[in-house]
Amino acid sequence: MRDLVATFSIVAFDPASEELGVAVQSKFLAVGAVVPWVRPAVGAVATQAMANVSFGPRGLELMAEGRTAEETVEALVSADEGREDRQIGVVDARGRAATFTGGDCFDWAGGVTGDHYAAQGNILISEETVKAMARTYEETAGDLAGRLLAALDAGQAAGGDSRGRQSAALLVVREGGGYGGQSDRVVDLRVDDHPDPIEELIRVRDLHTLYFGATESDDVVAVDGDVRHEVVASLRRLGYLENGDPSDDDRLHEALRAFVGTENFEEREQERGFLDRRVLRFMREKR
Repeated sequence: MRDLVATFSIVAFDPASEELGVAVQSKFLAVGAVVPWVRPAVGAVATQAMANVSFGPRGLELMAEGRTAEETVEALVSADEGREDRQIGVVDARGRAATFTGGDCFDWAGGVTGDHYAAQGNILISEETVKAMARTYEETAGDLAGRLLAALDAGQAAGGDSRGRQSAALLVVREGGGYGGQSDRVVDLRVDDHPDPIEELIRVRDLHTLYFGATESDDVVAVDGDVRHEVVASLRRLGYLENGDPSDDDRLHEALRAFVGTENFEEREQERGFLDRRVLRFMREKR
């Protein structure tokens, strides 16, 4: 049973955003350190069961050289003497998907592919876990990270890993899509040990969206009128603004910048005199 990563996962490509990603859950400590491998503009790999971790980097190199997802899986599996104990899901940067389950993987084990995704799992309650992931991914709107999490959650609701739950991970990449545009990791989150790892992963992803999500144009409000009064009161309550002349724009601006920096809202910071609605809501609710 060495290196047994009994789990369920989904790999996918979003043609609209050109993002690639993997979501995974398992009764295995820190599954995010083993299963997901993704490279922007290249592909995504999930390697599990008696996990051959080299499938991750080798699979990405093969796709970088021009192999399709199916050709990549064939090359990896054919060269591996332990292939019957392996499970792998792959999607390339054109959305072509492939999945493989070795004949010696523990039941229930298998996978499905669809447009731009592959879903697979082993030691599952039943095949309904994989079917639920596929169905939910196809029916869910929104960004890639949200669709992957919805699929993972549906897989758990349909039965999931027959041994239970322990860890989960979500990795989504796009060229220049990370923090400050200086990395490719749009979302890179792991729950390494938790009684309900998918629920916790969803909670952490919501926080990630709060702190690092893009501000939509209709979510920008002017700091004047009632909004200004609320911001002044909140900054005073939170210790960023001393009592004084509430009409002092410079003091208010500096206090607001200090709050944004301390709470890590740099990605949602607006030009002077304006504020992101989510930051305003966070400020209002913070105690």
